[in-house]
Order: sequence, then structure tokens, then C-alpha cells
Amino acid sequence: MDTTRFIEQFPQIASVLEGADHIDVKTVQGQVTLREFLAAMFNYQPGWVTILYGVRAVFVRFLGMKQKGIPRPPKLKSEDVGMIPGTKAAFFTVKMAQEDSYYVAEISESHLKAALGVVMEPLPNNLNRFHVITIVHYNRWTGPVYFNVIRPFHHLVVGGMARAGVKKR
Repeated sequence: MDTTRFIEQFPQIASVLEGADHIDVKTVQGQVTLREFLAAMFNYQPGWVTILYGVRAVFVRFLGMKQKGIPRPPKLKSEDVGMIPGTKAAFFTVKMAQEDSYYVAEISESHLKAALGVVMEPLPNNLNRFHVITIVHYNRWTGPVYFNVIRPFHHLVVGGMARAGVKKR
């Protein structure tokens, strides 16, 4: 991915992208607002994702880490999505957000720090394009080991989250 072009196009999140060890972007379009997109995206957790969390709980023990139970979908409504830095969003913490423009939330663990960003691009006919950005910074040797094992599943999960975000309810 050409991060320079992406940073130029979306300078508001440049600080989060700096020095990242991994960046990927999934792009979808739909007739929903940023808050509606985020709520639906965070609520996405089909049974196979719950099973993956169970497998993850076992896997991380081999790396000397722990997982506190299996996360459940938060059942957010669009009005529940926090846009203020420091507020919680599922297991993430909001880092920066601007209504109908962008949103970045982070999680820090011993092995890595990950950010989930969403940049909304308004299009004609009440349509919006959403760029869902995963940004990973490794903290220690277990970071790349962990992420490279989960990477194929990460793409499936985040892709599913993005598609769920644009579905009309």
C-alpha cells in the first residue's frame, strides 16, 4: 500500500500511521453515516468469530499472554458510539474522531498496539465510501509472531466488519 498517498489524502490520521509495522485498508460504500457504520461494524460478531476468540485464548498462552474471556458484541446503537477521545468502543479506546469524517480507536497490549481507523469519504447520491484502516505497531518480539499467525483471520474479520457496517438495518 502506498502510505504516502494515503497520508496525503487523509492527513488527519497521519500521526497514527507514522512508524507502523503493518497497515492495511478495506474499502466499502454504503448509504449510512459514520456513526451508523461504526455501530454496525463493532456489533459484527458471527459465531465463527467467537470461535476464533476461543482459539486465540489458547494461542496467546504460548506467547506468555492472557486473554480476559471471550469478547461479546457490544450491541451499540449509532447514538452510543463515542466520538470523544478516551471513551470506550468495544475493547478499543477512542484516540481521535470527527463527526462524519474520521474515527480512530486503539488497543494496547504487551505484544503490540493496534489502531482501527475509519475515514469517511462523501460521494454523490447520499453515498459514502468508508476506508477501514488497521494500523499495527509491534512492542516486542511476540508482536510480529502473533500478528503473522492471525493475519489471514484478521483480513476475514475486518472485511466482514466493513461489509456489516454498510448494511441497512
